[in-house]
Amino acid sequence: MYAAEAEYLAAGGPDEASFDLLAPFFAPDVELHQADALPYGGTWHGHEGMARFFRKMGEVWETFDMVEQEFLATGETAVVLTQVRARARATGRELGFPILQTIAVKDGQITEVRPFYWDTLAIAGACAAPGAGH
Repeated sequence: MYAAEAEYLAAGGPDEASFDLLAPFFAPDVELHQADALPYGGTWHGHEGMARFFRKMGEVWETFDMVEQEFLATGETAVVLTQVRARARATGRELGFPILQTIAVKDGQITEVRPFYWDTLAIAGACAAPGAGH
């Protein structure tokens, strides 16, 4: 899935690449739970929700590179620690941060993803266009 995500982003992400690259990895009723404080926060449901999530990520981030990953647990519940290097589209600010994800897998497809960010405030701040929210 991570290789397909990298291919999707390298192809230009939303409007440039098809979500079909990623769809086989996700169950039709998948749920992605993002922290509400993030610009792409909330719960995203099903393939349609995942496609909308990846579109929103493409709007927020100019680059989003997973520079290092460590699989801490695998099986029905995987735990993955990812070091990210990203550049916000609205501000051009670059930052590095860890994400710890729990990923539930059933019958070879992802059914639920819960990413945990170290500092959602720093990420939201880096992504906020000047004057946003005022």
